[in-house]
Amino acid sequence: MLLKLALALHLAGPLPGAAQTAPAPSDTLVVGTRVVPPFVMESDEGYTGLTVRLWDHIADRLELEYVFEERNLDGLFDGVEDGTLFASASALTVTAEREERVDFTHPFFTTGLGIAVPHQPAGLLQAVGRLFSLEFLWVFGLLGSLLLFWGALVWLFERVENPEEFGGTAAQGIGSGFWWAAVTMATVGYGDKTPRTLGGRIVGFIWMFTAIVVISFFTAAIASSLTVTQLDSRVSGREDLPQARVGGLEGAAAVSYLEADGIAVASYPSIEAGLEALAGGTLDAFVHDAPILRYYSRSEFQGRTRVLAGTFVEQYYGIALARDSEYRDRINPVLLEFTASEEWARLKQRLLGDD
Repeated sequence: MLLKLALALHLAGPLPGAAQTAPAPSDTLVVGTRVVPPFVMESDEGYTGLTVRLWDHIADRLELEYVFEERNLDGLFDGVEDGTLFASASALTVTAEREERVDFTHPFFTTGLGIAVPHQPAGLLQAVGRLFSLEFLWVFGLLGSLLLFWGALVWLFERVENPEEFGGTAAQGIGSGFWWAAVTMATVGYGDKTPRTLGGRIVGFIWMFTAIVVISFFTAAIASSLTVTQLDSRVSGREDLPQARVGGLEGAAAVSYLEADGIAVASYPSIEAGLEALAGGTLDAFVHDAPILRYYSRSEFQGRTRVLAGTFVEQYYGIALARDSEYRDRINPVLLEFTASEEWARLKQRLLGDD
């Protein structure tokens, strides 16, 4: 009988996505996890991190004996669903699709998606390239339209009584008005074109004061478009992703969101692999949960990648339990109490900094 049982276990093999760990006693719960710094980190002493400390506290309060078993992302949900895992605790985003398979506790952490980009010093080529960007061309196009408008307006008043300076064909006259508007705005004032009629001088008077505001606006817009933080990357925000080479973590909620939004995404088996591709120039952006990206960019990829300011699409982390688990109502009060404590606040500050 024992021989048959041993043979059956041998043929069954390891569970999909499971790390090879020693079998737990029958009264010890198996909790799935996945290394995602700073929420779950592995050291010689075992697992540490925000989520690990939270689960330790819950298990202690509820007097639960448990061991961690490391699995891949799909394995964390498969294990809870098929009963081989009591729970899964890592940095698991609550989504409608996942909620159909498992039950989540109350969220213990709220964040959003962040965008990591290569960190490269800006150079002459980047600056020149920026001059031909859509944003920069839009600024020049708007400025040209304003000059054309005021040039045409002064030409309407001057074309009859001042043909020497604003005469000729309509194109020539408007061209002269355009030149007058430009030199007036720049306060150069060559004096080769000057309005002589009352209407033309009123237009000139209004344009001189309007040009002060226009110059201030366009100076700020041009300076903003040429800042170093924008020059060193093709991606400066969420709006640039559709035209960029974007990567994400395979199976992550960020990939599902981007694909649903029509953005092509290259999937990578790990965050490290994606950020390595980003730093190496294969990608223009890597999208994932902001605090995790910032942690990697401050540690393993310091000076090679950086994370843009701000987030988009709120993310809520929860602990995955079996559907209709009786433990959900027992875990939630303990979770809420701990995440409101000073210890939790200090732990977040130490591991996440200002995030």
